[in-house]
Amino acid sequence: MAYDDEQARRSRVVVETPTSKREVTQTESYRNPERNGISGATVGVIVVVAIALITVVVLFLMNGQQTNTANDNLAAQQAQQPPVVAQQPAPAAQQPPVIIQQPAPAAPQPPVIINQPAAGGGSAPNMSHDGAIQTAIDKKIGDDPTLSSLGVTATVLDGKVTLTGTVRSEALKSQIDRTIRSVKGVKQVDNQIVVIPS
Repeated sequence: MAYDDEQARRSRVVVETPTSKREVTQTESYRNPERNGISGATVGVIVVVAIALITVVVLFLMNGQQTNTANDNLAAQQAQQPPVVAQQPAPAAQQPPVIIQQPAPAAPQPPVIINQPAAGGGSAPNMSHDGAIQTAIDKKIGDDPTLSSLGVTATVLDGKVTLTGTVRSEALKSQIDRTIRSVKGVKQVDNQIVVIPS
């Protein structure tokens, strides 16, 4: 480093004592470094910024070359092959789908629901009576080819028969109701069959 600025400082101190007088002179000089040049930190920052700018420019140029190459390849392919237009014949009128209805599967034997007797017990004969009614109803429905294919379920509780399922007409619903009422021991019929017309 060059030192172009030098500063001097002089101080004079007089010390008097009763027997003597003494004078002390002190000189100090300071040198300040030259500030005309660029510091090392500034040079480092300039170098990093320059490298970053060069990298961005190089990447930009490389990206432009790849895009041009891709465009050139696409243009060459299009020039080689003329476009082919294929026309499909107009579709003929669609035929409606064919729906095949199959008869309902043979109804499995409906479950026999047996409730536990209430405390005090006196309904044991009634339970066996419900079982006999259930068996008679299942036989009557199974023997009739029209009713056996419908999938209607009948449950018996204390002589009351509850019918559930779906049929296609009110006539079938009434026919099942009459058939069940004709079974010996049936006191009441709760017909919950739903009619779904076709």
